[in-house]
Amino acid sequence: MTLFVRADRLLRNLYETAFYFAVMAVKENFRNYVGRAGTVGEPKPSAVILGNGPSLAEDLPRLIERREHETKDVMAVNFFALDERFETVRPAYYVLSDPMFFRDSACRDRVAELYRVLDEKVTWPMNLYVQYYNPERFDYRAALPNGRIRIVPFHTQPYRGFRRLEFWLYRHGLGSANFGTVIQHGEYVGLLLGYRTLHLYGVDHTLTEGLTVDRRNRLCRIDRHFYDDGRPAEAHPMYVNATCPPVPYTMASYMAELAELFRGHEVLRDYAASLGARIVNHTRTSMIDAYERAADDRPST
Repeated sequence: MTLFVRADRLLRNLYETAFYFAVMAVKENFRNYVGRAGTVGEPKPSAVILGNGPSLAEDLPRLIERREHETKDVMAVNFFALDERFETVRPAYYVLSDPMFFRDSACRDRVAELYRVLDEKVTWPMNLYVQYYNPERFDYRAALPNGRIRIVPFHTQPYRGFRRLEFWLYRHGLGSANFGTVIQHGEYVGLLLGYRTLHLYGVDHTLTEGLTVDRRNRLCRIDRHFYDDGRPAEAHPMYVNATCPPVPYTMASYMAELAELFRGHEVLRDYAASLGARIVNHTRTSMIDAYERAADDRPST
């Protein structure tokens, strides 16, 4: 590595560090809310994180049959509460990170239904993790008056400077690698809570399948989830998060975002290794190549 390259990297890292701390001081703060809240009760040795991928439709019944939801702590995400097995699994942890959960969007009715179901059906202690960044000041407690649900914010401001400082920030609940999916936020929370093995299900990440460009040059995709009703899926235009009015993706912007998303998995892999933790991917069809793969379909240990 030449002197020029080293100097360039040092200056970039210094800039990223100064920018990060300035933004955190103005937009967020330096409190480790996840660490302060701690685990729900006495933690089990490992945790299961349930994604929304279509493979969960096959994996969830097997997971329940093996009673893994009783021997491990469970974390769910997004619209899992709308599934009829929600009250069977009884997740101790729940993560919402998409802006549609705190901003007006085309999904407003479904989001309202989710909050109603969570409020009515949760009869056990649960930590609900939401983004600290909430510019519209959405009132989660008003949407979820259920006292059994503890609302815990987490920070999402990315830091891309010095690696040692990056992981120090993660350990104190202050950093992010610009994680692009709720699953990555869930993994980050799970590691913050001290779990040394995270088992991933339903993390297909087949995000390039079904991509098309229609006659109006709109990027479209057939998006599938485990809770789909089995009807043939149709390709729909893709929009950036849940902005209102919606902002369409271009092929270039979508591919750039995917590259950043998969880089985030590599960062989480390296961070977990620095803690002596494991992230095990049980999703057979998963496109994530960063994590250890489960050897077979036997119960995880």
